Amino acid sequence: MKDNPYQSLREFFAADPEKADKEFFGRVSNPDRRGFLRNTGLATMAAMVGTSIPFHPNMPMGFVPAALANEDILVGKDGLTLLNDRPLNAETPPELLDDAITPTSRHFIRNNGIPPEDVDPTTWTLTIDGFVDTPMEMTIADMKANFDVVTMALTLECGGNGRSFFNPPAKGNQWTYGAVACSEWTGVRLKDVLEAAGVQDNVVYTAHYGADEHLSGDPEKLPISRGVPIAKALTDNVLIAFEMNGTELHPMNGAPLRLVVPGWPASTAHKWLKRIELRDIVHDGPKMTGSAYRVPNRKVSPGEDVAKEDFVIIERMPVKSLVTFPANGASIGMETEVRGHAWSGDREIASLDVSFDFGATWQKAELDAPVNSGAWQNWRTNITFPQAGYYEVWARATDSEGEMQPFAIDWNPKGYLNNTMHRVGLRVS
Repeated sequence: MKDNPYQSLREFFAADPEKADKEFFGRVSNPDRRGFLRNTGLATMAAMVGTSIPFHPNMPMGFVPAALANEDILVGKDGLTLLNDRPLNAETPPELLDDAITPTSRHFIRNNGIPPEDVDPTTWTLTIDGFVDTPMEMTIADMKANFDVVTMALTLECGGNGRSFFNPPAKGNQWTYGAVACSEWTGVRLKDVLEAAGVQDNVVYTAHYGADEHLSGDPEKLPISRGVPIAKALTDNVLIAFEMNGTELHPMNGAPLRLVVPGWPASTAHKWLKRIELRDIVHDGPKMTGSAYRVPNRKVSPGEDVAKEDFVIIERMPVKSLVTFPANGASIGMETEVRGHAWSGDREIASLDVSFDFGATWQKAELDAPVNSGAWQNWRTNITFPQAGYYEVWARATDSEGEMQPFAIDWNPKGYLNNTMHRVGLRVS
């Protein structure tokens, strides 16, 4: 909501319950202090508690369901850390990302608006229009019937992953390490659909539109509408997905239809996808302009104000790795396996090195090839510690173009692209 200082639903309701009702749930009071929820507000509350609310007309104004008060709003998710519930955002602790393929229950959530109420996959349609030879509207059944259906393991990472480690602090969700995942997605290639529609010669960018509603409730506003250069859209691993890990998409991961754009900020992988427009200009939808998902075109001093014209759009995500075992703070014996994942935008990882002496020496880890283009790579190694004490395991990935993870990165105003080495502290006995 515009100019709203509160970061959580509970804070907002505690400070101004009637305003919170009106702005968040669209509830309108009546003389006996009850509230009538509009359809979208009711859908939002039902989604947050995980089921329908039969007696919702009886709710008092300013009422927060007990399930929300207990933060039990991550239905179908296992162990995620709630960062924000307006809109809902949650990350996964690194040790819960140990699986080679991220389970749906442990895939992070990044929402920008209010999820839609009607997500029936049998009636959902997708429109392809703009500068195409043949505008198209199709159902999910049409996609399955007319295009090759493929399943791929694809890595998604929020552009702000790691934001909490910037100093001075950057505004936004304070992600640590867990806004990343690599699940298996089933769908059709965006490339195949766009080519069937006929991409005209003047097309330079896609524009993505979803069914989620702006937090203000204003139907004229979009919470987010991003896109990618047409060359990226026409690569073989960008999917229009209708399944996740062999079953329907999780509601907070975009059910029933979403884009999956591996290697680029996950904000380009639009959820609740309803329309893709081909444009003859760089798309200028919400969160495509100003400083949103952009970084300065030069090195800036910490805390420096940067003119909007000096920001450039983030495209590929940088080289990065994650230690998923042992967990930070674990107590272990003199020997242990260390393992995790590594990824780098549109590139592959060439090597993964581990240090347990604060970077004085490094040892190479065993590194798996990606299971397909766009998937992260799993790695592992064994460490024998020389004596008991406190150690830090550092992981450092190098990609196929020779780009290596840094120990520290330059500050930027929005806290994007933090790919510093992951450090895990261990107590050895």
